[in-house]
Amino acid sequence: MDQIIALLGRADAALSPEEKVSKYFNKRNSLGNQPLDPLDSFYCPITGEVMFDPVETSSGQTFERSAIEKWFAEGNNLCPLTATPLNSATLQPNKALRKSIAEWKDRNTMITIASMKAKLSSNEEKEVIDSLGQLQELCEEREMYREWVVLENYIPVLVQLLVSKNREIRNRALALLYLLAKDGDDNKVKIMEVHDAIDSIARFLARRIGESKLAVALLLELSKNERICNYIGKIQGCVFLLVTMLSSNNDSQAASDAKDLLENLAVHDENVILMAKANYFKPLLQRLSSGSKDVQMIMTKTLAEMELSDYYKLVLFESGVLDPLIRLVSHVDIEMKLVAARALQSLSTVPQNGLWIIREGAMGALLDLLYHGSTSCPSLRELAAVIIMNIAISTTNDEAGQIEAPLLENDDDIFKLFSLINLTPPNVQKCILQIFHAMCRGPSAADIKSKIRQTAIPVLVLLCEQSDNAVRANAVKLFYCLSEEGSDSILSEHVGQTCIETLLKIMTTSDDVEEITAAMGIISNLPEGQITQWLFDGGVLPIIFKILKDGMQPELVLFQFYCNCYHGTALTKQHAAISLAQFSRSSTELSRPIDGRGRFWCCSASREIGCPVHRGICVVESSYCLVEANAVAPLVGVLKEPDLGACEASLLALLTLIDGEKLQSGCKVLDDANAIDAIIKLLGCSSISLQEKALEALERIFRIFELKHKYGSVAQMRLVDITQRGTSSMKSLAARILAHGYSPRPIFIFLKAAP
Repeated sequence: MDQIIALLGRADAALSPEEKVSKYFNKRNSLGNQPLDPLDSFYCPITGEVMFDPVETSSGQTFERSAIEKWFAEGNNLCPLTATPLNSATLQPNKALRKSIAEWKDRNTMITIASMKAKLSSNEEKEVIDSLGQLQELCEEREMYREWVVLENYIPVLVQLLVSKNREIRNRALALLYLLAKDGDDNKVKIMEVHDAIDSIARFLARRIGESKLAVALLLELSKNERICNYIGKIQGCVFLLVTMLSSNNDSQAASDAKDLLENLAVHDENVILMAKANYFKPLLQRLSSGSKDVQMIMTKTLAEMELSDYYKLVLFESGVLDPLIRLVSHVDIEMKLVAARALQSLSTVPQNGLWIIREGAMGALLDLLYHGSTSCPSLRELAAVIIMNIAISTTNDEAGQIEAPLLENDDDIFKLFSLINLTPPNVQKCILQIFHAMCRGPSAADIKSKIRQTAIPVLVLLCEQSDNAVRANAVKLFYCLSEEGSDSILSEHVGQTCIETLLKIMTTSDDVEEITAAMGIISNLPEGQITQWLFDGGVLPIIFKILKDGMQPELVLFQFYCNCYHGTALTKQHAAISLAQFSRSSTELSRPIDGRGRFWCCSASREIGCPVHRGICVVESSYCLVEANAVAPLVGVLKEPDLGACEASLLALLTLIDGEKLQSGCKVLDDANAIDAIIKLLGCSSISLQEKALEALERIFRIFELKHKYGSVAQMRLVDITQRGTSSMKSLAARILAHGYSPRPIFIFLKAAP
């Protein structure tokens, strides 16, 4: 027996795995199949239990150390067996007996471990649970016992138990695999080599906190093997689930393990990208700041291509993304400049980020990019113009007054930027005009207007005749800003008869309501005199009367909507959409039923074709039907615009199409109009009210199985984000949508609910 313990109690590096298995089974088979009862000498006379640390007293009797020490502590000084006086300081370890007890226990444990595997296949759940509990106690007791469990090939059996319907069986199997995985790479590899083992473990991340906690601890241990770590990152949805666990309030240890596991997975760039797409940006930002050129390029491209909500764009700025991006924008490599500029273009759409760029003094690098954009890459200059335009628009935000630094540092920058209008293509011209239009509405509006009015008006007069509609419209709007409260002499000097005729032509031919309004504003600001005569000669009164005419009948609001939704101001679009929503609520009642036919209707005249939503005959003038009025497309178009008030009003109108019995047919109309993608994107907007209405719409839409299957994966990330950061009512609704609105593999079921 001494030889057995010597052989099995230590790792023998000289033995191959096959030799180790062979020697183990030779020894185990030599022991028989039945455990031996303990000898009488193994029992402690005080406790009646088998001793662990037997010691001999001065009376020659042997007791369990803890028991005899307690006997002395209670004031006894006589031997419990012989009643002879004892010297409490004299306790000699009984090494021979201790060795015999250990040999006996190891022999029985080896037989026990060998015999328990069959019990784990039992149909009796209690027997399986008890056997797993006993096996776990042995594995926790000694490393050697864990080695025997591995040699007995328990790992495949434990992996198979992970699919059990009993939660306690699954949890005990996970706990045992964790104990075995901690013993080294060999055991980790053995776990991985069991078919579907790592995938099965990863699926537990989406279960209740108890199971997910065990799973993340096991995956963390397994990830210490490079090969397994690489595999874990490739499991579909695993990275996303780990990111969701970071914000878990239920168990700090699980969140800590998830964080450590993500750090291990972050050794691979593809995992870093997956983390960023799940809104965990720390590894990406680290590589962006200190990675090699190739790695920086990959991370910057990822940022540029990601579709981020305004919230996470702001989070990125707060996490320090601006400094590395500004450095990359100034890089000598044109492609690096380009991808960095694209990333900044995306992030600069949030007003707070635009103000952040000004506050951090980063405008110089962007202006330099605009002034010196490479001739071999014209899109670089255009991107710079768009970024600066976004920043300029941010200065019209309510928070802009808190920023002390101006958009442009000095007069030279102002005039240098404006001079580019005559030197750049239309796309850049349009942006520069919008930059100055924004500055003329920002905190320094009066100062900017006074500085550029003399220089700008002659240029804008010429641009009013520009063939590019976007350039012309922005020129007219800036012209109007500068014509307000300005010097009549400047207008008289530069506005001639040709300019008047151009403005009148714009008023009669433009499709842009804001451009028409600006043209009218310029005319209203012109000084009297010769200009007045030119206006009358140009027929200004009939034109103005035509524009200002009223008395339109309510039913024609639907037709007027096209002009308002495609070309109107944000406020006009909002009012028009609200009107449409009010009219559309009555459409079902006002829709005329289709005339019934006789039994042989197929022989009669063609049947009337009903409205696909209201199932009756809809006439715009009498039923105010959005579908018949072709108003769905422009409403969907408004959902994609930046003004949140107009978006919300348009969504209210579209919701009337999927109310009650109209759900199935109305959802098909929305799908055909590409409205569902636009509604999903609204989940990431900054308006809580609009988010709530988008959730309400999706809750209805995802009742339709085909649409649930088609759009569920697109919506999942935004819905999960709302379950973590939304209001209480939004969290509940988002969770409900996820529960019935998601259909991919089980690993992607993100609700922490029982299976």
